[in-house]
Amino acid sequence: MNEVVEVAAAILLRDGEGGSEFLLAQRPQGKAYAGYWEFPGGKVEPGETLRQALVRELQEELGISVDCAWPWLSCAFTYPHASVRLKFFRVVKWHGEIAPIEHSGLVWMKTGDSAPVAPILPANGPILRALELPSIYALTNAAGNGIDAELAKLECALAGGLRLVQVRDKTLPPAQRLDLARRVMTLANEHAGACVLINDDEVLAREVGAHGLHLSAGQLMHLACRPPFDRVGASCHSAEELAHAASLELDFAVLSPVMPTASHPGAQGLGWDEFARLIGLSPLPVFALGGMLPEMLDIARERGAHGIALMRGWNP
Repeated sequence: MNEVVEVAAAILLRDGEGGSEFLLAQRPQGKAYAGYWEFPGGKVEPGETLRQALVRELQEELGISVDCAWPWLSCAFTYPHASVRLKFFRVVKWHGEIAPIEHSGLVWMKTGDSAPVAPILPANGPILRALELPSIYALTNAAGNGIDAELAKLECALAGGLRLVQVRDKTLPPAQRLDLARRVMTLANEHAGACVLINDDEVLAREVGAHGLHLSAGQLMHLACRPPFDRVGASCHSAEELAHAASLELDFAVLSPVMPTASHPGAQGLGWDEFARLIGLSPLPVFALGGMLPEMLDIARERGAHGIALMRGWNP
């Protein structure tokens, strides 16, 4: 069996015209997979941490110094020539002029667009899809706030840029939940890129034409294959549940509770250290849920989260 090579990979992100952009680099002649496009980065040297390797590789390959990098996904991949375990970092601040010192070419790609170059290294395909996910995931609470008030709040949030919504509200009577889901879909369809997932009800999701399904932890653990929806997420509370979500190749997971919540004020949260430990090797984007506030987004990202999920406080 091939030795597993540890690799630190960088997703350099910048604000471009019309949305976020990230950098792809072309492997030069003389290297395995020459001509393929990849995220910059390279092998971790003995004695280095993943972050140290990232900083060194970006200096050597692109001539830049990293100012801010958030740990993100981890994934393993076996090529004919090597087995690699990649740790991706989202690099959002750097200084210096980017130059193709060790690459044949560089290209900036808009998140969500079709790749303007080919071929792309096979290990990076799921990463491109994960980058499309917004950083804020809003969960409806119409049962607590009232349906009309929740929809008014949602309309305002969508106008302000919210693009990922879960119709939760599992305690509503079926007719009211159906009405809520239909009205949420109507609002979402007025905003390009908005994605609506229905919690735990495949029939309802299909009836209203939702973009996807969100699985409860209980439903997740009873499944042997991914439900046939474009986007599928899952609620998780343990390493076992996170691992099963990854085995089903879901799009993302939500890990909770990170902090004590208003709905469960006496419950002990995981805390940020345990949250970071549990998601450290996850190949899936993970949202932090439980006691979250919008201003905690960067704290969550520093601990490896893709973003935060909110039942309260997601209005702009």
